Amino acid sequence: MTSIGGAEMVDWNLAVATATRFVRPGPEISREEARAVVAELRRHAKASEEHVRSFTRMIPDGHEPEDTPVLVVDRAGWIRANVAGFRELLGPLLAKMQERRGNGPGNAVLGAVGGKVTGVELGMLLSFLASRVLGQYETFAPATRELPGSAEGGGRLLLVAPNIVHVERELGVDPHDFRLWVALHEETHRTQFTGVPWLRDHLRGEIQAFLEETDVDPMTVLERLREAAQAFTGGSRPEGEEGDDGGHSLVEIVQTPAQRAILGRLTAVMSLLEGHADYVMDGVGPEVVASVAEIREKFQQRRARGASRLDLALRRLLGLDAKLRQYRDGERFVRAVVDEVGMDGFNRVWTSPNTLPTKAEIAAPADWVARVHRKADS
Repeated sequence: MTSIGGAEMVDWNLAVATATRFVRPGPEISREEARAVVAELRRHAKASEEHVRSFTRMIPDGHEPEDTPVLVVDRAGWIRANVAGFRELLGPLLAKMQERRGNGPGNAVLGAVGGKVTGVELGMLLSFLASRVLGQYETFAPATRELPGSAEGGGRLLLVAPNIVHVERELGVDPHDFRLWVALHEETHRTQFTGVPWLRDHLRGEIQAFLEETDVDPMTVLERLREAAQAFTGGSRPEGEEGDDGGHSLVEIVQTPAQRAILGRLTAVMSLLEGHADYVMDGVGPEVVASVAEIREKFQQRRARGASRLDLALRRLLGLDAKLRQYRDGERFVRAVVDEVGMDGFNRVWTSPNTLPTKAEIAAPADWVARVHRKADS
């Protein structure tokens, strides 16, 4: 536990309490129906394993990858799991901030107050997200008795049952097809990390490098937050910055030049992972999900429009619009590469960190093919 003078820099328990208090209630559902939904999601998750492995050919015959549990959770369970993940990933950054601030009695008081403020802020963020996430492959969070992970110390698949039920009702689609469709997407993420042994450590290394580059000077952070607010409200853009959406998220602005380079690599990897999952869920879909075309059309419309003006504003400020672009751009990359060199040719992307696409190659798949295939085959 990172603390200053006995006071946590982030009050993690308060973050959980705040998020669970303010998260929207789930859809009305009877206890019997809830049990049936949970049981069906577990069955779909199990069935998705074979569908995804057969379609992607990422896991060789006879090879059994690391076993990771499937957990069907409610919104509070998703919150607890993600607070644990934040705590794990932010540990090095909080330790760095502890060294910068020192251990004087005045700093202990500031640490106690700041920890509670940060805990509330994190809780409010998670309360917003907890009603929107359908599923998640957790890569880094430590295993606990309540939220078990893999035997190797990481990895679990979360399916957020109330959110899945809410969206299937909102879209008016066949619930059984929709639940399987979601399971296919999330199972693809599990296959990516269990079938590519180096991927987890590579991502952790990039994230830790990003955090180590964080400028923890309070005045610098405040100035960048001010710039973020100006960009969000339509004020002046920071000098020298360009973008295609007329503004910047907090993630885009509170970073150093070195972090921008790391973030570019992370964006490319996340675009690949999300686009690959979308490609697989739609590729497998026609064989096992009868209404996949209807589901995809309605779901894409929902992604694009957002729930309200407030929802759109928060998505932009938090950088969630970039997440939506990752799905779109990554799926286009995967589709273009598979069309040109086939699934086995595409799977060269998993060979090593050097064969991952760059951010520029995500937008220009032919450049990745030229770099990875033509050079390797010449």
